[in-house]
Amino acid sequence: MLNLADYDFELPKELIAQQPVASRSDARLMIVDRAAGTIEHAHVRDLADWLSPADCLVLNDSRVVPARLDGIRSQTGGRWQGLFLAADEQGNWQLLCKTRGRLQEGERIVLKDRHSRPAVQLMMLKRFEEGIWIARPDSSESTWGILDRIGRVPLPPYIRKGEMVDDDLQWYQTVYADQPGSVAAPTAGLHLTQKLLSGLEERGIGLAKVTLHVGIGTFRPIAVQNLDEHRMHSEWGRLTAETAEQLSQAHERQGRVVAVGTTSVRVLETAAGKGPGPWEGETDLFIKPGYQFQAIDALLTNFHLPKSTLLVLVRTFGGEELIKKAYWTAVEEGYRFFSYGDAMLIL
Repeated sequence: MLNLADYDFELPKELIAQQPVASRSDARLMIVDRAAGTIEHAHVRDLADWLSPADCLVLNDSRVVPARLDGIRSQTGGRWQGLFLAADEQGNWQLLCKTRGRLQEGERIVLKDRHSRPAVQLMMLKRFEEGIWIARPDSSESTWGILDRIGRVPLPPYIRKGEMVDDDLQWYQTVYADQPGSVAAPTAGLHLTQKLLSGLEERGIGLAKVTLHVGIGTFRPIAVQNLDEHRMHSEWGRLTAETAEQLSQAHERQGRVVAVGTTSVRVLETAAGKGPGPWEGETDLFIKPGYQFQAIDALLTNFHLPKSTLLVLVRTFGGEELIKKAYWTAVEEGYRFFSYGDAMLIL
């Protein structure tokens, strides 16, 4: 049995990063070499020193939407909180809702803007599953327009902030994000600046893009002890024909495919499982011990939460004992953990 408890570890609270470093690429970078079994220390700005001109860096271009919503229940005056998850072609929204008392079909919610002023009315249409509702905004404005105007960045719960600040809209976003749809950032990419990316290209290192919209599952813990019983939430992803060609060319040059973040890994591995070429669709791929990687050769990732699917993926790719040692070293050396924290490059 794959036991969830095996992925637990002690983490001092002071190592949970509450804000990013002043310059994205100044974050520390741990280099983990699987073949040599070694651990070295650098900074993200040194990334090019560990890559070769034939390599191809794969970035997730999904953009975080200001998906956290606050409102008032028209009938009761009670407080309502929601997290936007998706919109369909008819303009209906899928929302994770939090409020006291049971919501009713047909009930109206008055959404507030960032200054707590009434902004948009929302009609609750039907319950989709536990805590999740389908609703329709009473507005001709586009979904993204409404969210950009009144939504807040859904920062992870371990970042202890009372309210969103303007910097969150900038910092909790990769510099290359242009496909709106995520409720959380693909955090490994937060370290990369435009200057750093341009420098990689000047050295001949390829930059390719995939899309995976990070969904509600990123906020939900594993609820079972046996990992074989865990089921991932499905997320939408895409690998274009252009990216497929870039990856093929990298392999022809004997270069490595370097995934930036676990979200990029899941797109690349899902697509590889369907065969060569482009791919688009839903993925619920859970990478755990026993999985055979088909698409990636290296991984740039952050330091993840204990007992998370992300940690399971990283240990599966990097090797159980080596990544355990790397995390122990990170704690000893004072590395910063989680979304705003430092990074690890697994070669």
